[in-house]
This record gives sequence, C-alpha cells and structure tokens, in this order.
Amino acid sequence: MAARAYWKGQIRLALVSIPVEIFSATKSGAQIQFNQIYEPTGQRIKYEKVVPGVGAVDPEEIVRGYQYEKGSYVVVSDEELEAVKLESKKTLELTQFVDYDEVDVLYFEKPYFVVPADDLAEEAFIVLREALKRTRKMGVGQLALRGREYLVSVKPCGRGIVLETLRYADEVNKARDYFRDISDGKPDEELLDLAETLIDRKTAAFDPAKYHDRYIEGLHDLIERKMKGQTIRAEEDTAPKRGGNVIDLMAALKRSIEKPGEAAGKAPAKKAAAKPAARKAAAKKAPAKAAPARKRA
Repeated sequence: MAARAYWKGQIRLALVSIPVEIFSATKSGAQIQFNQIYEPTGQRIKYEKVVPGVGAVDPEEIVRGYQYEKGSYVVVSDEELEAVKLESKKTLELTQFVDYDEVDVLYFEKPYFVVPADDLAEEAFIVLREALKRTRKMGVGQLALRGREYLVSVKPCGRGIVLETLRYADEVNKARDYFRDISDGKPDEELLDLAETLIDRKTAAFDPAKYHDRYIEGLHDLIERKMKGQTIRAEEDTAPKRGGNVIDLMAALKRSIEKPGEAAGKAPAKKAAAKPAARKAAAKKAPAKAAPARKRA
C-alpha cells in the first residue's frame, strides 16, 4: 500500500510556487507494551475517572480546564479551542535562507520527505533543490497545519528535499545553564594526540543497520521463554564498582590504541608521538636562545 501524504500543498519562493507532497521520513521503533495485572486472578487492572468525595463520574460531565494557580481552574470549551486554532494552509512560504550549520542541532525535531506533486512540478522542484545545494543554504518558513503553526526548514537530500520541523526558542533549554561549570582549560597535547589517534582508528562509514535495540530483543526473548514455562533467574551485575582506584588517563588511552600483542607502554602511533617529540626538541634548544638574554641583563 502506498504511503499516505502527511501534507499536500505548495512551497512558495517569491513568485514561484511548487506543488509538493510531504511524507513522514521516520517510523516508530519496535515497542512492547505491558499491562497491569491483578496477580490473584490474572485479570487486567482498569481505571475509572473519579472525583474526590463524589466517586466515579459520567464522561459527558468532564470538561477541559487550565490550572492558573493551585486548585483554581479556568474552563475552556471545545468550541473556544476550535476558534483559537489556525486554519491549515496549503502554502509554505520560504521567508529566509540560512547556512546549514547556523541552526543548532537542538532545534531540529522531526524530518519529512518532500517530493514534487506531479511531473509539471518536477522542473521547479529540481531547480530549488540544486540552488540549495550550490549555496549550501536551507530555507526557513512557517507552516499552519492541524490547528497550530510549525517553524520548518527545507534542505536538499539526495534527489529530493527534506523538511524538518523546528522547535521554537522557548522550547530549547540554554546550554550555558548546564555547561557553565565545565572548565574551559586546554587539554594536554599528548593526551589530545592519543585521543585523536583512537578516534582515527575507529572511524568508519555510518551504517545504521549494524545497530540493534538489544533491550527490545531481550524483552522478546524473555517473553518467549516465559510463554514456554521457563524459569528466569536474574544474572548478577558484574559491572565494575565505581570509586577506589584513580585511572591514569594517559595509560588508559595508550592501552586503548595498542594493537593486539603489542607490548604495554610501546609508542601507539607515529602521530601521537610526533608532537611530544617536537616539544622535547624545542625544549632542548630553548636554553641556548635564553642565555644571551641573561648576559645582557
């Protein structure tokens, strides 16, 4: 069955309108839902909507309210909510263009695929896609959909375009509130070289198919075994305890990049040893330059 378009409309760039269709680019991962069970009878627990001092209430007597202070609510009707909702529009106007890396990754929320609605729209669609590629820009605009207005960006993706909903400024916490206590000191160059060498050795093309949700796989296995009547015993946690020994960062990095069978303490890589060696050479030459200065003094 063909995927159903999330939105149909047009992207407008000044006087140019491009009919497009938008499809969700992601899907929910595997999930296992558990229900609460009353153990003595094996029956599922059910919930009732109750009011303190009144008991169970009729669903038709329940209204929607906003708590503006503790214990005080303002009631809002469905009709009043509908009046506030924005009318869905069939046009996304690109009002601004920004560099790819200008928008912080924290603002990106959900991606959608954008495709031309028909053959007639394809030429203009390709022009927009290639122009965005050449300029390394992404378009920004606001899209009114399903009662609210979304801030969105569009950028090229292979033969198509990807639209991403963006969070508004008040939806993103300020990073400085969390990072302000982290030192801004520079790391030791030798440690940095060792870390870079380790990163270089572990660098490879990203293949998402290599990664699996081991928790979900474990749950499936657990359920299958339980259905077969097997007894499950929890294994002891063998994770090392924190605290106690102080880890030597230099030694840990060197051991991390040693090849199998390589003796401990052996220089791990030429790149890592190059800069420290240069510093030692510079250190030996330094006194020779400094001596004349002391004589003149």
